[in-house]
Amino acid sequence: MGSWQVYIARCADGTLYTGIARDVGRRIAEHNTGRGAAANYTRARRPVVLVYCEPAESRSAASRREYRIKQLSRAEKLALVLASGGRAAGAQQE
Repeated sequence: MGSWQVYIARCADGTLYTGIARDVGRRIAEHNTGRGAAANYTRARRPVVLVYCEPAESRSAASRREYRIKQLSRAEKLALVLASGGRAAGAQQE
């Protein structure tokens, strides 16, 4: 299996979902199809699009980073996405 990744997905309603996974492509597919361990949050907000991803050294490090990102404001998350070259276009502004 691959290394752990922290990711942000933009939901169809413009909200941002933050999570961790070893295989981000598979995880985004799970969010979009509802198969596997799809999150309840994204189930009603499909489709989701990957807009940000960063590597982590371990599951523990990924979880800590996920927590820190979840503490950011929406504007700070969008700035993180944009600074990484991600696609925040179409995300609703607060």
